[in-house]
Amino acid sequence: MISLKKIIAAWKILGPGLVFAGAAVGVSHLVQSTRAGANYGFELVWVLILANVLKYPFMEYGPRYACATGHSLVEGYKKIGNWALILYLIFTIGSMFAIQAAVTIVTAGLFGSIFNLHISPIEISAFLLIISMIILGLGHYSALDKIIKVVIIALAISTVIAVVFALNLGYFDQNAVSGHFNWQNHVDILFLIAFVGWMPAPIDVSVWHSLWSVAKEDQLGKRPSLRHTLIDFNIGYIGAAFLGVCFLTLGALVMFGSGEKLSAEGTVFASQLIEMYTASIGPWAYSLIAIAALTTMFSTVITCLDAYPRVLRKSTELLFPETLLISKYYRRLYWVWSVVIVAGTVLLLGYLSGTMRFMVDLATTISFVTAPVLAFINFKVITHNHVPENARPKMWLRIYSWLGLVFLTLFSIVFIIWKFII
Repeated sequence: MISLKKIIAAWKILGPGLVFAGAAVGVSHLVQSTRAGANYGFELVWVLILANVLKYPFMEYGPRYACATGHSLVEGYKKIGNWALILYLIFTIGSMFAIQAAVTIVTAGLFGSIFNLHISPIEISAFLLIISMIILGLGHYSALDKIIKVVIIALAISTVIAVVFALNLGYFDQNAVSGHFNWQNHVDILFLIAFVGWMPAPIDVSVWHSLWSVAKEDQLGKRPSLRHTLIDFNIGYIGAAFLGVCFLTLGALVMFGSGEKLSAEGTVFASQLIEMYTASIGPWAYSLIAIAALTTMFSTVITCLDAYPRVLRKSTELLFPETLLISKYYRRLYWVWSVVIVAGTVLLLGYLSGTMRFMVDLATTISFVTAPVLAFINFKVITHNHVPENARPKMWLRIYSWLGLVFLTLFSIVFIIWKFII
């Protein structure tokens, strides 16, 4: 019989995996998975599952490396050569404003819709980013860890309930099974690329996960075993994949065939999303669902805003070790990078005053194209001789990784040829 003491101990160890889920269950799920179901029914379920399967080993290498070495993947990149760290840094700086803008503008849409605000989404975005900075400045990882555990579980429960109610209400449409995705249609292919790019999350998040794992070790005062680390990761990863299927199912059950299209404008989309839940569960659930959806997206904003300064501060330390000599400056690097990210995100939203959908598709497409490169670097790091042999992936996981690399690379090459050459 499992004692209460063991349950509490296990709950304390859980953290980075749920933070990962908090980062994943945001735009990729609330927006992209819902769009997939609403526009194409159940036809893209296999794509969602395949994306999760292909990315699994490269995501898993983040917490595996942190547990094995006590360091993040950023240090791992440095170990195999400056080229790897510089390349990762280029990808990060090239995509971070678009990614932060995408998750923030969706959150701003929810915020504006729920509170019926008649102000610019950009102003709401700036407000949310500043609040996130304050929360992180006061609590750092411990605040993030506590927030995510509650939020992700609340959203998971409400989403599963909504799907069950929708199924019981007989919303299933036989026409939703196939025949609506056109493989020769430009718009459909672009959506597919964006869908895969962030399902369940960009591969960049593996680096974030390794940093959160190191922070969790500092918080606990000890290093969890590899077994516990991978259990934590699998709970977060499999949970995120399952919720992706749930959101697609909601879109397919409630919106597919209704004649209503998901809006590209943030506040309208937010209203549609919450109405999907209330259509399944009932109007009484509006407040519950609104809070769950908003806190989930807000937690994603906080997660991203915490991850980028961590990554950039550590990269700065490794590439420019002289910054360590200026201790006062180094301690402020987290804040310096936080301000840069907030300012850059607001500027991007201001200059590219397009729709929410444009911001989301831009960020997810960037992640899709860079995925095979980051996947290869992760594989190279975890199999490097500086990693303890007992922590390196077994042969089956190496073969699995190579298969994933081949598929991700082929997908990216086909997309580049189709987009820029044909």
